[in-house]
Order: sequence, then structure tokens, then C-alpha cells
Amino acid sequence: MFTTVRSLTAAVALALAFSASTALAQDHHIVTPPDQVKFGPAPPFLPAGAKIAVLQGDPSASGHVVLRLLFPANFVVPPHWHSMAERLTIISGTLYVGAGDTVDRAGSAPLAPGGFAYLPAKMHHYAWTKDATVVQINLEGPFDIFYINASDDPRKAPGTR
Repeated sequence: MFTTVRSLTAAVALALAFSASTALAQDHHIVTPPDQVKFGPAPPFLPAGAKIAVLQGDPSASGHVVLRLLFPANFVVPPHWHSMAERLTIISGTLYVGAGDTVDRAGSAPLAPGGFAYLPAKMHHYAWTKDATVVQINLEGPFDIFYINASDDPRKAPGTR
């Protein structure tokens, strides 16, 4: 468990390097026009191809966090869970979300722009896309992710990233 937390902290630090510096400033208001959202490669806890932008907070620390994930077409986040609740809002594209320990495309709910999903802490869930999709996630940090099947964890796959 400690190794997972240490790996997560390093991965989140990497993601923060690509984030706007104003995302960490908590002592004043933050205004980020859409054309100023800066995406960088997502940390290795997500499958290759995802991009991340941290809009507010520090995902490796306690406190409110707002981030956006850009998933390419035909992207899958395998079944996993978090120790914190997630609040998802679809910005563009369509995100298919499902509950359970296996990806069930027929049993997934499609969420179009403006759609919202609340995923309670420890709920087993997955997500996938057909087209490029941007999702905003609000949560209370620190962020973590635990894959149901260890073989799905991209941090453990040899030769990735």
C-alpha cells in the first residue's frame, strides 16, 4: 500500500508539472478560459494516451481538486475504484460509464456534454469512449486509483510509457 501511495505521489507530481501554475494558488480566485486549459500527458496510473489538466488544487494532497481528462477515441479505463468520491461532468464527446468488475459496453450509460455522474468512494466502475472525450472531475484529494485486476494497472505493465 505504501509503495502505491509513493508511486501515486510521484505520478501526480508529474501531472502537476504540466498544469497551469495558477491551479496550485489557493489564496485568490482562479479564472481559466477554455483556450487556456493546458493538457499534458496523464500520469502512469492511467492507460497511455490520456491527457490531464489540473484546474484547481493538488491531486497529491488533501483538499478540493478539479481536473480535466482528455481521453482519445476508443479509450478504456479498466474497472477500478477510489478511496474518495468522484463527480464527473462531461465537457465534450461522450463518456460511457458502468459499474462492476468487468467492462460491459452494453450495460454502460452514455453521458454527453453537460452530463453528470456521481461515483461514491470504493464503487467499482469503468469508463470508455468511442470518440475523443473531455471529462471534468471534482474530488477531495489526495487522488488515488486501485484497479480491480492487477494486470489492468498500467503502472505494472512492462515497457509502457
